[in-house]
Amino acid sequence: MTSSTDRKGRESMFAVLTRNRTYRQLFTAQVCALVGTGLATVALGLLAFDIAGGHAARVVATALTIKMIAYVTAGPVMIALTIRLPRRLVLVSADAVRGLAVGLLPWVSEVWQIYALVAIVQTASATFTPTFQAVIPEVMDDDNDYTAALALSRMAYDLEAMASPLLAAALLAVLPFSGLFALTVAGFAVSALLVLRTRLPAVAPSGPSRWSAITAGTATFARDRRLRALVLLNFAAAVTTALVLVNTVVYVRGPIGGSSSDVALALACFGAGSMAVAFALPRLFTRLRVRTVLLAGPVVLCGGSAALTLGWALWPASGVVLGLGWLVLGAGGSLIAVPTGRLIKDAAGPTTRPALFAAQFAISHACFLVTYPLSGWAGTQASPVVAFAGAAVLTGLCAVGAPLLWHAGRKSTAATAPHVREGAIA
Repeated sequence: MTSSTDRKGRESMFAVLTRNRTYRQLFTAQVCALVGTGLATVALGLLAFDIAGGHAARVVATALTIKMIAYVTAGPVMIALTIRLPRRLVLVSADAVRGLAVGLLPWVSEVWQIYALVAIVQTASATFTPTFQAVIPEVMDDDNDYTAALALSRMAYDLEAMASPLLAAALLAVLPFSGLFALTVAGFAVSALLVLRTRLPAVAPSGPSRWSAITAGTATFARDRRLRALVLLNFAAAVTTALVLVNTVVYVRGPIGGSSSDVALALACFGAGSMAVAFALPRLFTRLRVRTVLLAGPVVLCGGSAALTLGWALWPASGVVLGLGWLVLGAGGSLIAVPTGRLIKDAAGPTTRPALFAAQFAISHACFLVTYPLSGWAGTQASPVVAFAGAAVLTGLCAVGAPLLWHAGRKSTAATAPHVREGAIA
C-alpha cells in the first residue's frame, strides 16, 4: 500500500505552491527580488563602464568583493540586531533599503558612490536572505513540502542566473541601462508588498540575546559535527562554482575559440545540471536520507572534475567535454545546496534558526573569498588540465573529510539535540 509520504514525494514539487498559500506568496516575492537583482547586476557593469571606462572591470570586481565581505560580516550582525523584531518588518525593511539604494545608482557620478550603495544593498540582502530562509520551515508542516520549497528556491536561483542576462539584453533594446535599475526597484517593491500581505509566524518570546546571536550560529557550527561537515560541503561547492563562473569565458573564448553565445551555452549547461537535480530531489528524498544526498555531492564534484581532467587531456579544447563537465558539476553543487536547508532546520530550534541560517549564509560565502581568487589564478597561470585536477583534489578531500566528521558526530549530536529525529538526517 502506498504511503502518503510516497505519494507526496511523487507529486510535482510545484504542488506545494497550490497547497501552501503563505509559501506561494513568499516564493513569488523571492522571484521578483531575484529578477530585479539579476537586472541590476547587468546594469551595474554598464554603469561602471560609463563612469570608469577602461577601469570598469576593476570597479565591478571591487563591487563583487564588497558584496562577499558584506555577506560574511554584516549578515550575522544584522540578524543579531533584528532577531527580536517581527519577521515581516525585517523583510519589508530590507526590501525598502535595497530598492532605495538601487534607485540612487543611476544618479551617481563617482566610483566611491557605487561602492557605498553596493555595500548598503548587499548588507540589506544579507539581512533579508537568512531571515527569509528561516521563515520557510516555519510555514511548512511537512518535510517533503519543505524539500520541494528548497528545490524550487534552487531552481529560481539557477533560472535567474541564466535568464537575467537574456532578459536584460532584450530590455536594453528598448530601454537605457538606467531603466534596468528602475525595474530592479520595482522588483523589490513587489517583493515587499507580497510580504506585507503574508501572515508570518510571530517572533519567539525567548531565544538568544541580540549580541549573543552574533556568535550563536557559528558556535552551533563548532559544536555540531554535522554542521562542521557542512563547512567542507560548502567549500567543495564553492571550488567548482567559482571554477565555472570565473573561467568559463576564459576557456570558451580562449582555447576553444567560441563566441559569446557559446559562453552563455556553457553556463547554461551548469545551470541545467543544477536544475535537473533540484527537480528530482523531492522524489528521491522519499527513498534517500538527507545525509546520503549531501555526502554524495562532493563525490559527484570530484568525479566530474576528474573526468574533465581526463577528457581535456584526451580531447584538448573540446566544447563538448567542457559542456558535459559543467553539467555534472552543476548537478553535484545542487546535491549540496538543496538539502542544506533541511539539515539546518533539523539542527536548530525555532529561536536559534535565524542565527543558524545567518551563519550558514556567512560561512558559505566566506568559502568564495578563497575560491574566487584561487580560480582566477588558475585561469590565468595554469592550464585547464591543472585547474580541473586541482578542483578534483580539493573536492576529493572534502568528499573524504565530510563523512568522517559526520559519522564521528552522530552520537554526540543525538545526545545534545534530543529534539532532532535522527532518522531524518542520518
